[in-house]
Amino acid sequence: MKKDEVRQMTKSFDSISQRTPDENIEFWFARDLMELLDYSRWENFQTVLKKAIISCESTGCDPNDHFRDVTKMVRVGSGAERSVDDFMLTRYACYLISQNGDPRKESIAFAQSYFAIQTRKQELIEDRMRLQERVEAREQLKEAEKTLSQNIYERGVDSAGFGRIRSMGDAALFGGHTTQAMKDKYGIIQTRSLADFLPTLVIAAKNLATEITNYNVIQEDLTKEPAIAAEHIQNNETVRDMLGQRGIKPEDLPPEEDIKKLERRVKSEDKKIAKQSGKLPSSK
Repeated sequence: MKKDEVRQMTKSFDSISQRTPDENIEFWFARDLMELLDYSRWENFQTVLKKAIISCESTGCDPNDHFRDVTKMVRVGSGAERSVDDFMLTRYACYLISQNGDPRKESIAFAQSYFAIQTRKQELIEDRMRLQERVEAREQLKEAEKTLSQNIYERGVDSAGFGRIRSMGDAALFGGHTTQAMKDKYGIIQTRSLADFLPTLVIAAKNLATEITNYNVIQEDLTKEPAIAAEHIQNNETVRDMLGQRGIKPEDLPPEEDIKKLERRVKSEDKKIAKQSGKLPSSK
């Protein structure tokens, strides 16, 4: 997401925030938030709301502190008013809603970072979004590799063979540098995964090559290690060529912070969101 888009979305989310008159607790109305998260039907958004309330309960928080059902009067086309169901939501509630939404929507991905940052400074939101993108890319690669391992096991390749295939794919992607050579270059210990230290772009590149291999293994009914290895090598070479056309050599990019440390930091920050957002006043 571009800086201008982040700036505009920040203004949009800021514009619908409210404050309780006495306690000065920041909150949002669900129907206002629904529109910014690109949900057109209240019924669909209620499904996400219910999931968020369950998530709130699972963390040990009282949903009544963060989700408050209310009735509002809204003006209809004829100029008359009618009552509609709505919710008051703390920042923590909004964060849980974004966590339970569709992350493929840019608005949802933005909201996950927007509500996670107490001060909501644009640069902090951008940093959080980049962190989030890297964590999500790593999870996608894990799933793709898990699927490949299962697919090729059914086609006569054991776990050791999968390791060799993945290593040959790395050598093709990193211009002849083996997995171990890249670990040595980055100073990664033997027991840790190379992908945990790669930049988001390279993780995504590995994922793309793996997904293509998954697809072609099934479509072309490939069996046995040599055929599947050749396929995986070719796909990594193709992805490398694509990056090369943009002047990018994966082996020359610097490593990034250990993704497991990032995940621990995110979890630690997430635990603080509920406390920092405050609690809605008791209904009278």
